[in-house]
Amino acid sequence: MRWTENPKKQVRFLSSPHIWKRSKDGLCGGLKILRCWFDTNRFHKPWFSFIFSLHNFKRMITGTELIAMGYKPHKRFKEIIDYANSHDLSGKALKAYVDSVMPILIEPRAEPLAFYQNIRPESEEEQANVEMVFRDMNLLMVTPTIQAGAVMPDACPTGYGQIPVGGVIVAKNAIHPSMHSADICCSVMMSNFGNVSPKTVLDMAHSVTHFGAGGRTRDNEYRLPVELAAKIKAHPYLKNYLTIAISQLGTQGDGNHFLFVGQSKNSGETIMVTHHGSRGLGANLYKTGMKLAERFRKDISPKTNEKNAWIPFDTEEGQLYWEALQIVREWTKENHTVIHNATAEKLAINPIDRFWNEHNFVFKEGDLFYHAKGATPLKDAFVPDGIGGLRLIPLNMSQPVLIVKGNSTDNNLGFAPHGAGRNISRGQHKRNKAHKTTEALFAEETKGLDVRFYSNHIDISELPSAYKNADMVKRQMKEFDLGEVVDEVMPYGCIMAGDWEMDAPWKKKRNLRK
Repeated sequence: MRWTENPKKQVRFLSSPHIWKRSKDGLCGGLKILRCWFDTNRFHKPWFSFIFSLHNFKRMITGTELIAMGYKPHKRFKEIIDYANSHDLSGKALKAYVDSVMPILIEPRAEPLAFYQNIRPESEEEQANVEMVFRDMNLLMVTPTIQAGAVMPDACPTGYGQIPVGGVIVAKNAIHPSMHSADICCSVMMSNFGNVSPKTVLDMAHSVTHFGAGGRTRDNEYRLPVELAAKIKAHPYLKNYLTIAISQLGTQGDGNHFLFVGQSKNSGETIMVTHHGSRGLGANLYKTGMKLAERFRKDISPKTNEKNAWIPFDTEEGQLYWEALQIVREWTKENHTVIHNATAEKLAINPIDRFWNEHNFVFKEGDLFYHAKGATPLKDAFVPDGIGGLRLIPLNMSQPVLIVKGNSTDNNLGFAPHGAGRNISRGQHKRNKAHKTTEALFAEETKGLDVRFYSNHIDISELPSAYKNADMVKRQMKEFDLGEVVDEVMPYGCIMAGDWEMDAPWKKKRNLRK
C-alpha cells in the first residue's frame, strides 16, 4: 500500500498493521505517517494534540531488555528502569548507569583458605571431634570475606560448615553475626574478696544472683544506669528491648553459665568468678543481625552459606550493628558488675581486685574484624578495659579457673581457649551415663565440692565428665603458645541453673498427662 490523496484509502492504509511493521522506525515511523494524514486533512480537534505528541514517542527500557543485556533479574530493576526511562538512557550510557548501581556479586572461594590448627587429638573420642571441626572449618574458609582462621584446643562443632566453638575468624569489612553467636559477649568477671571464707562468699552470692529463664520481679530488679538505658532506648536495633534489659540485669541465664568461688593458688585469697552473656538483649540483636546479613547475602553473595552471611561494615546497617554490639558489651559488663557489687555489699567488703574479659564477641582492628566464638582475647587492644593483660579461662566445676597472660602469634591470631569444650553433645553425654542414677553421678563427680543448682534440679550435662579433659587443654595451651598460666583459682564450689525446665509450665502439664 502506498500513500494516497483519497481519504477513504488513507483510512484503510492507516488501519493496516503492515505500516507499523514495515516502517523503518517502527512505531515512531507509523506515527509520522499518521501525523502527515492529519496535516493533509487539516483535522484540528483537541484530542488530536495527544496523537501528535506521540510523534516524539521514545522506546521504553524494560526488565526484558536488561536481561538481554546480560544482567540477572534483581530487586533493583524497578529503580533502574524508572531512572533510565526518566533520563532517556540508552546504549553505552544505559550500561554505564546499570553497572554503577547493580551490586557486584561476590562468589565464594573455589578452594578454602588454610587455617591454624591449635589442637591435637589425644583420644579416639577426641579424634572424631577434631575431624568434624576441621571439616566445618574447611567449608567455612571459602567464605569470601575471610582472611584468616584458627581453632583452639577446646574446639567442638556447632553445625555443618559453621564456625566451631573455640574458633577464630578474621574477616575484612564484614561482621558475621553467626560467628559471635546468639550469646553475644558471653564473658567472665572475677572479684578478689581477700581472706574471707569461700563458703561465706558462695552463700552471699547465692542470695543475690539469679539463674534460669526470664528476669527478676519488679520489686527485685537492679537499677540500670540512666546513660546506658538512654543508649538502648535511642538505638534502632535495641530500643524495643529496654524492658528486657532492665528485668534481666543481674541474671545469669542457664546452660554452662555459672557463679564459681575458689581460692588463689598463689595467695590463698578467695575469688568469685561469674560467667554469662547478654541474655535477651543480645539474643534479640543477634536475630536482627542474622536478618540483615541474610538480606545482604541475597543481594551480593547468594552462593554463600546463609549461616555465614555478613553485614558490610561500610554500610549504614554495618555501622549501626557495630554500635549496637558495643552497647550490648556495656550492658553485659554491668550485668556482671551488679552481681559482684551486691555480693560485696552483703559481705561488707571492698574487692581487692576485679577484671573481666569476653570470649564471644567481634573485635575490630582497622578494616579487619576478629570473630571469636569461644576464644579468649589475649591482645590488650581487644580488651581496652582489662587490667594488666590478665584473662580468665574456666575449665569445669572441679577444675581451677586459669588466670593467664599472653601475646599474639601467627598461629593464635591473638587468642587463647575459652574453656574445656565438649567432645560430644549434651544429649549423647546423658545417654552415655544412663546406666547410673543422676544422684550417683552427682555425688561421684562433685565429691569435696559445694556444687549447687539454682533450680534444685541436677543437670548432669554440666558435670565434669561432660567436658573435655582439662589437663589436655592445659598441655596444648603450652604446646601451641596460647597464653601463660600465672595463677589458678582452685575450686571450692559453684552455682549453676540446673535443669530448671523440669519446673517449666509446659513440662508440668506434660507430666500430668502421663
